[in-house]
Amino acid sequence: MSFYIGREASKLLRRFCAEATTEFNLLAQNWKYILGGVIFQYIHGLGARGVHYLHRPGPTLQDIGFFLLPELGSDNAYISETLFTTIFLSFALWTFHPFIFKTKKIYTVLIWCRVLAFLVACQFLRMITFYSTQLPGPNYHCREGSKLATLPRPDSVLEVLLLNFPRGLLYGCGDLIFSSHMIFSLVFVRTYHKYGTRRFIKQCAWLAVIAQSFLIVASRKHYTVDVVVAWYTVNLVVFFIDKKLPELPDRTSAASLLPVSKDSKTKEENHKLLNGNRDPEDWRPRTQINGKVMEDGNAVHVEAATNGV
Repeated sequence: MSFYIGREASKLLRRFCAEATTEFNLLAQNWKYILGGVIFQYIHGLGARGVHYLHRPGPTLQDIGFFLLPELGSDNAYISETLFTTIFLSFALWTFHPFIFKTKKIYTVLIWCRVLAFLVACQFLRMITFYSTQLPGPNYHCREGSKLATLPRPDSVLEVLLLNFPRGLLYGCGDLIFSSHMIFSLVFVRTYHKYGTRRFIKQCAWLAVIAQSFLIVASRKHYTVDVVVAWYTVNLVVFFIDKKLPELPDRTSAASLLPVSKDSKTKEENHKLLNGNRDPEDWRPRTQINGKVMEDGNAVHVEAATNGV
């Protein structure tokens, strides 16, 4: 039994090391995109923090979702955050499954490059919208009478740059249209829907996002319009950007991910020259028999030079 466990552990370690080498090479080629996406997450947080200084509490706006869904209240606000955290962590763990599982379809670095591109585009549009019009926050800590509803003038630039982490991110106000929770949830679920392999998990993921939409409104984190706008904006942004980005290589096929090496190209060119093919797709072998060139069983007559023989 111990021998079997040791052998499987050795296989897992070799698989992890091989995958780490591959992903490191990809990271060396795409680190600028990863770094840019991570930096923009901070910029987005800085924008959300900045709009909190502009927020002015007021009466809660009339909202159909508030009429239909009872308010969860501050004691039950964790329900919405728990579901969002589950979606976030589940997707993050799935993107790293190639390091563990033998059967794999994606590359971790490339899938995060794609996800960050979707997030950056959606968050950029979000920052434009919530700076254009500041709505009175419907959340309990953003209402009139709450000490957290408005922020005093910062004493230093460092206070703004540090975002009052993590309290400043959890108790923000003013960054409403459209929901950041829905941006992450929809981007993650759409990505898994395209590159995931488990149909049942895909169905559960979409049900979780739908439930997340209702919980966001019920917890009064956002108005219903924030969720509705997120549904069509994120889906449209992901759809159009996905069309522009190069498709990810499928690891289940025999196609190679890395660019063709010079030696490989030379080998292909020699293959073309030896076969007399001009078209790189046409690598049909040619054999000459009695003055005839045979191509896939079809005989092509070739005139033999008889003068001077």
